[in-house]
Amino acid sequence: MDRLWTPWRMEYIESAKGGEEEGCIFCTLPAKGDDVAAHILARSDRAFAVLNAFPYNPGHVMVAPFRHTGEVGELDDDEQLELSRLVQASVRALRAEYEPHGFNIGMNLGRVAGAGIPDHLHWHVIPRWTGDTNFMPVIGQTRVLPELLEETYGRLRPRFAR
Repeated sequence: MDRLWTPWRMEYIESAKGGEEEGCIFCTLPAKGDDVAAHILARSDRAFAVLNAFPYNPGHVMVAPFRHTGEVGELDDDEQLELSRLVQASVRALRAEYEPHGFNIGMNLGRVAGAGIPDHLHWHVIPRWTGDTNFMPVIGQTRVLPELLEETYGRLRPRFAR
């Protein structure tokens, strides 16, 4: 049997054990003040775009409001507008840099719907390519990603500045 080593996944496994005592990543990451270290691609007054540390595909971006809320009905019009603009900017940046064939854009509301962080809304913007799925995620519970997160950040960050 061949083995594909993905040691970076251990960080995700360990963080899942820790629970919520470390705080909400969508609150702590922007508060760090170091957007490069936090992989924050863009900020507006009420929202930000950040690379997913455990992406489904290269370029997997998440867009979240700064305000901590898990209820989509609690967002005001200004937050909705800024979130939408950052989702659009994410698609433009990913399209320009990676030329994907399509996108998955959405959110999971509540743990039962698949939300890993149910108490802070966030949209996933996932670039997709024809043939980007294979047996690895289904059988091996492993994703094969051809690029390090820092490389993805280096490619996308300038696209958001335009």
